[in-house]
Amino acid sequence: MMTLSLQRAKCSIRLLCSQALKSTNYTENIKSYDEVPGPKPIPILGNTWRLFPVIGQYEVGDVAKISQIFHEEYGEITRLSGLIGRPDLLFVYNADEIERMYRQEGPTPFRPSMPCLVRYKGVERKKFFGELAGVVGVHGEPWKEFRTRVQKPVLQPQTVRKYVGPIETVTKDFITRIEKIKNSEGELPADFDNEIHKWALECIGLVALDVRLGCLADNLTPDSEPLKIISAAKFALRNIAELELKAPYWRYFPTPLWSRYVKNMDYFVEISVNELDLSLVERILANEKDPKIAYILALDLILVGIDTISMAVCSILYQLATRSEEQEKIFKELEKIIPDPSVPLTTKHLDQAIYTKAFIREVFRVYSTVIGNGRTLQHDTVICGYHIPKGVQVVFPTLVTGQMEEWVDDAKTFKPERWLKENSDKKLHPFASLPYGHGARMCLGRRFADLEMQVLLAKLIRNYKLEYHHKPLKYKVTFMYAPDGDLKFKLIKR
Repeated sequence: MMTLSLQRAKCSIRLLCSQALKSTNYTENIKSYDEVPGPKPIPILGNTWRLFPVIGQYEVGDVAKISQIFHEEYGEITRLSGLIGRPDLLFVYNADEIERMYRQEGPTPFRPSMPCLVRYKGVERKKFFGELAGVVGVHGEPWKEFRTRVQKPVLQPQTVRKYVGPIETVTKDFITRIEKIKNSEGELPADFDNEIHKWALECIGLVALDVRLGCLADNLTPDSEPLKIISAAKFALRNIAELELKAPYWRYFPTPLWSRYVKNMDYFVEISVNELDLSLVERILANEKDPKIAYILALDLILVGIDTISMAVCSILYQLATRSEEQEKIFKELEKIIPDPSVPLTTKHLDQAIYTKAFIREVFRVYSTVIGNGRTLQHDTVICGYHIPKGVQVVFPTLVTGQMEEWVDDAKTFKPERWLKENSDKKLHPFASLPYGHGARMCLGRRFADLEMQVLLAKLIRNYKLEYHHKPLKYKVTFMYAPDGDLKFKLIKR
């Protein structure tokens, strides 16, 4: 309790100092927006050409690398202007500035995410989604009203705790499935990430719909509903970068990719709504007069949850398999907490898995599945000594800031121990690594995501040793930042 109070005091002091600087000589030397450093746009094509095929410098999957390059070349703030069909992007690598912006934002922060989904919900299918179209791809007062109506039952710890048992049941079925698909040497197939997606959808289906979707059944055919839902969600998320970062012609006329996106989203909505009978979401929103609120919330949870949780788990398992020392520490912790692995998991077990949770947090710091958060400025402001106009999209590159020595002690070393209480005196800026974001627009499903990952590690590492004996994998951005390649893990029964 004292440690938490100390951390809050440090945050308050840091913010007050920052504000004091802003109100004295710092503000007297404000530079213009045109002086913000960054890559220079060329006539007509601006900076968009950098992501074009053949002539461009980067691919869409290089977004994480681009963010790092910008920091190395331009410093704590970088302006990327001249983007066809979209506002300028402003990359901010100063954690103090990121903290100040988060703490000073109003009740309806505008997060510049998924404009294509904004258009789908607000224009293409406005008749279905109406005025309250959910929490994903929605902004302003409609977002605030929807979130206010759903966040209390979704984020209550007691609601989440009820799902330890059900998620453990799904995870046990997943491990049974693993036993069936590994080869005679204990190695999992190259497409194991697909199995992780099935586990994730089965968990989300249980949470959002209160049903078992049958994702972990043997011999699922490509036209089965679980695989169609996974395919539709992956297509919807993984083409956002293509639609948004390259020239967004779809805003002016229906391009082939945009037409496929709309068709795919239509199918996703249709097949998901077919499953929405007596859902948990509908029950916990029992006081809600409009039943469509429950349906739309469930759609958002499924759409965003499948790929994000799956890619996070892929990253965590890969890091476990390639870090035997840390994996052994997790096993020893779990062995102590759960001497008999056949005993059902409880919230008490998970609360005691301190190092296990620290490992997950360290994976997110070094290999953040979400490479950055952001805000669209609602008014002119000063950032890093520059006057930034309203409408600019500010990016907080958590993947980069989480690994900067300015904000984290020994930042280049993978060290889960840094998250433990005994190391609370070490430098670890609370706004350097924010995988779930911060404030009013923090991830709505974060408690369920944490629970699912913790249960999976508790069941898997308590019973198996995980190894990886192939060429090291590089990380790449699809929609999320995750290992790019075959996850042919080897499982050894403990």
